[in-house]
Amino acid sequence: MKLISWNVNGLRACVGKDFEQQFKALDADFFCLQETKMQAGQLDISFPGYTSYWNYADKKGYSGTAIFTKHKPLDVTYGIGMDEHDHEGRVITLEMDDFYLVTVYTPNSQDGLRRLDYRMKWEKDFQNYLHWLDEKKPVVVCGDMNVAHEEIDIKNPKTNRRNAGFTDEEREKMTQLLDSGFIDTFRSLYPEQVTYSWWSYRFRARERNTGWRIDYFLISERLRDRLEDAKIHTEIMGSDHCPIEVDLK
Repeated sequence: MKLISWNVNGLRACVGKDFEQQFKALDADFFCLQETKMQAGQLDISFPGYTSYWNYADKKGYSGTAIFTKHKPLDVTYGIGMDEHDHEGRVITLEMDDFYLVTVYTPNSQDGLRRLDYRMKWEKDFQNYLHWLDEKKPVVVCGDMNVAHEEIDIKNPKTNRRNAGFTDEEREKMTQLLDSGFIDTFRSLYPEQVTYSWWSYRFRARERNTGWRIDYFLISERLRDRLEDAKIHTEIMGSDHCPIEVDLK
């Protein structure tokens, strides 16, 4: 079973950069998108054999998530059931027979860390949501989680120490989540590998590989024996992020 996650940084723009060809070539069972930046009716896109589910932000041209799936879910929910968090289209959950699939676009703490306090509240509530699901079935959670967890996950750790996505607070929240029964699939399989999933559009960052690994597939500990591989598709263009993949038995 192949799962793909990709922050497309505006799906309408990404469609103009070979998105549909990349989608078909990756041929995933589940294809999760973040930062679609769309409202309903703005783009007519479908793929044979897939059903799609969309969560749009109230604010136009902002945030948003989607999942394309070959497999019919038992149930689909949008958000985490908390009004203060559920207006930005950040979470979709599919309940499958033997696991939950959650795609997430974690809030960015923004310049000057002006949204860090909100981010900390979000992290607490989102982790509680994941644990609530995990009590019932194992969880696969993927998306742009907007944090480079360890120094190996960022090109310039020293100069980014107090920048959004690499603060001690954000990194500690990821540590807490992993310590509470989740596995970072890529780092679990490739503990020493330096591979990034996001590069700024400025300063020729991608060309120079000045990047961050901020996109993740995390799985419940009890899915560890089903983990076959995890990949970061740095060769695929179309966004400032590249797609990531996990393969499960």
